[in-house]
Amino acid sequence: MAKKIIWGTLFILAAALLQSTLLSRLRLHVYASPDLALCILIYIAYVNGIMVGQVTGFFAGFALDFLSASPLGFHAFIFTLIGALAGFLHGAFFLDLFFVPIALCVGATIFKAGAYFFFGLLFSGDIPPYSIVSLAFFVEVGMNAVIAPFLFMLLKLFGFLSPTQREVI
Repeated sequence: MAKKIIWGTLFILAAALLQSTLLSRLRLHVYASPDLALCILIYIAYVNGIMVGQVTGFFAGFALDFLSASPLGFHAFIFTLIGALAGFLHGAFFLDLFFVPIALCVGATIFKAGAYFFFGLLFSGDIPPYSIVSLAFFVEVGMNAVIAPFLFMLLKLFGFLSPTQREVI
């Protein structure tokens, strides 16, 4: 379990660095880019369960707090919640390679946007603004929906991120 958490956190950090450097240059005119880190967390949490999902979400979110201008613990809290919710769905659906990844990533993106909006209202000056009614939000949801199946297929190739037969109960 510890190996999955460590590797998952490293994958999410690599995705966050890729998002903030290369993908930020390729943004459309609406300043939106896909959230690779969120989609990777969804995959890891969904295939491994609640414990791996929430612990990976916490460590990855905590590391993301150092990369962003948000208050310390902001991403850690949101990613822990998202990891726990996705892990809660572990085994609830057959993981096909099209519909479930899209539904999970779109749902997580909407949840993340709602959490950003809520905490933005609660702590008005400290949280970066995130509008849930802007064109950029809908473009981000669409981009996450498009990349989700491809990202899940790619992550499935890394067997150390998935549970082994012995761990499946």
